[in-house]
Amino acid sequence: MLTKEIPAALAKELHIRPKQAEAAIELLDTGNTVPFIARYRKEATGSLEDEQLRLLEERLTYLRSLVKRQEEILAKIEEQGKLTDTLRTSIEKAARLQDLEDLYLPYKQKKRTRAQIARERGLEPLANAMLLQQQKTGSPEDAAQRFICPEKEIHTAEDALAGAMDIVAETVMEDAALRQQMRRRIWNNGHLCTELCRDAENAQTFEMYDGYEELVHTLPSHRILAINRGEKKGCLKVRLTADHEDNCERILRHIRRGSSIWESLLRDAVADGYKRLLFPALEREIRARLTEEAEAQAIRVFGANLRQLLLQAPLAGQTVMGLDPGYRTGCKMAVVDATGHVIDHGVLQLTKSDAEREESARKVLSLIRKHHVTLLSIGNGTASYETEQFAANLIRQNHLEQVHYLITNEAGASVYSASALAKEELPDYDVTIRGAVSIARRVQDPLAELVKIDPQAIGVGQYQHDVNQKELTHTLDATVESAVNHVGIDLNTASGALLRHIAGINAAIAKNIVAYRNENGIFTSRRQLLKVPRLGPAAYTQCAGFLRIHGGKTPLDNTSVHPESYELAEKILSRLGFTPSDLNDKEQLTLLAAKCRLVDTARLAQEMNAGEPTIRDILDALIRPGRDPREDLPAPLTRQAIVKLSDIRPGTILRGTVRNITDFGAFVDIGIKTAGLIHISELSQKRVKHPLDVLSVGDILNVMVISVDEQRGRIGLSLKQLPKEAQIG
Repeated sequence: MLTKEIPAALAKELHIRPKQAEAAIELLDTGNTVPFIARYRKEATGSLEDEQLRLLEERLTYLRSLVKRQEEILAKIEEQGKLTDTLRTSIEKAARLQDLEDLYLPYKQKKRTRAQIARERGLEPLANAMLLQQQKTGSPEDAAQRFICPEKEIHTAEDALAGAMDIVAETVMEDAALRQQMRRRIWNNGHLCTELCRDAENAQTFEMYDGYEELVHTLPSHRILAINRGEKKGCLKVRLTADHEDNCERILRHIRRGSSIWESLLRDAVADGYKRLLFPALEREIRARLTEEAEAQAIRVFGANLRQLLLQAPLAGQTVMGLDPGYRTGCKMAVVDATGHVIDHGVLQLTKSDAEREESARKVLSLIRKHHVTLLSIGNGTASYETEQFAANLIRQNHLEQVHYLITNEAGASVYSASALAKEELPDYDVTIRGAVSIARRVQDPLAELVKIDPQAIGVGQYQHDVNQKELTHTLDATVESAVNHVGIDLNTASGALLRHIAGINAAIAKNIVAYRNENGIFTSRRQLLKVPRLGPAAYTQCAGFLRIHGGKTPLDNTSVHPESYELAEKILSRLGFTPSDLNDKEQLTLLAAKCRLVDTARLAQEMNAGEPTIRDILDALIRPGRDPREDLPAPLTRQAIVKLSDIRPGTILRGTVRNITDFGAFVDIGIKTAGLIHISELSQKRVKHPLDVLSVGDILNVMVISVDEQRGRIGLSLKQLPKEAQIG
């Protein structure tokens, strides 16, 4: 592939027009960020979405690496004087790195192999005679006589034939077309087999894989990662099996030119080369491919789960009591007001004596009444069930109709509480109290709180420690960036941790924005950002549209309209009979929204000499200044009473929240200590390719209990068995 062919290749692969690919590549190459391109360069890219642009960026990097590798290989083969026109064409047409490496293999510098030793002894002509298969009479031993040379350690005809067969074995097994054929065949027909090493520590964890066997190409990603983990721990022996005899016959047919005196030796050379060279190499490749694809799938699921977690609806306006449960050290408690400011804290003893529990109940009741607490946020870690019992009893016994509780995923709270950022934000509080603060704040605004935590510590899927950590970090960071820019943030209240995920802003600039705000007071205009050290015009262009200013000099600063389009937005407002100041008037805003919905965007775009996507986005932004897209989502499910495992029977219909999604199903919080599992087969009457196709983390839904295993702590749930009247959405 040539560099100039990359846009066309990307367009074909991503099912977009070549002009879209060319525009996206040019924008990326000139330093524009994906969120900025997706939101503000729709005319150029034909409205490519964030996800499409990230995939294009990833594939662009791959294809450029491919082109670079092609150039390296062509240069190395040319140095050897072995580059033919046919080989050059094959290399330039290669569309995958694997195909490229297959073509390069015969010319690659290797360690001293048996075939190389045989070549050094002058046996290549004999090997070529074997491959040509032109001799019909005589015997191989007669043909090998002239190659006997004691000085070269070739003492007999058999020595010569053995060396020639080594050359044949290597030559045949390095044939690019043959390798591709065998790779496909083993992928489609091979089996991965596992055997339990019973003497290994924790071997029982992998009991289900004892004597397990499955076709390579049907293995789901979660199973591959589980097998890899078992192998790494020494609990499983893993091998790839194939029909070796049939494969050798196919190779023989591939090289056979007719009957000759070499037939038997060729068969032996093929069997040797297949067993010693080809199959071990392909086994390594296929295992690597399985792992790579499984990791990629797992990382995609992690990214999707994280995005859904970050974009959960905030419970704004609530005074929240965060409870970080514990046995030995007690339950850490923090009360935060509607702005997230800590107004009280302490430690409760909920799992020891009745007297201590009663004293804790009096203390909590007093704080609820004093600070008008409306919500208890309970971490889902150790002692969570006991803490939930305490909260439910307190609400019931004291008739606290205005108070609810919910169970909050506390993953990463301990990581945050011990971080430098937490120390900087909450210097007056102990590490344990900071965890309770985080648990309280993350229901008020999940996005603002969760961005303070390393995405890998949030716990967004299975096997996250088994996958490529560099790729995982890259995907999760991109997911956070995408979510933050999708929502947009308040420039005057956002933390440095939140700001650094805005397009065009890095950690250093984020720190400078906060320092500038602390020194000069709140921002009253987006243009003031240009006074922030290290935030130049290029960074301003990227970030400005994603930052909101409430009550600033221009109401347009509180919308997603980019400053470069303010003049256009003002013309649109004027055309509709309004001014920017009307965006601050509720009555006028209602009238504006009604008019905007009636606008013919195509006609208006033509009148304004602007792109229709930009006109449409500006109209949407004008209708709801300061809009948070998360407001359109259902609020998190809160409770006042506890459900016990012993209360649950198959057939019971419960309401729950999706907490995690994997390849094989979704885990749902139904208000008890153990999350229930909706297996992929129970999601719908129709076939579901992946749970993410029908569910998202944070979804609130009715589920039917179909099985309860108290001993193993497992609850089976179903969506497809719900009666129609109980189905949601």
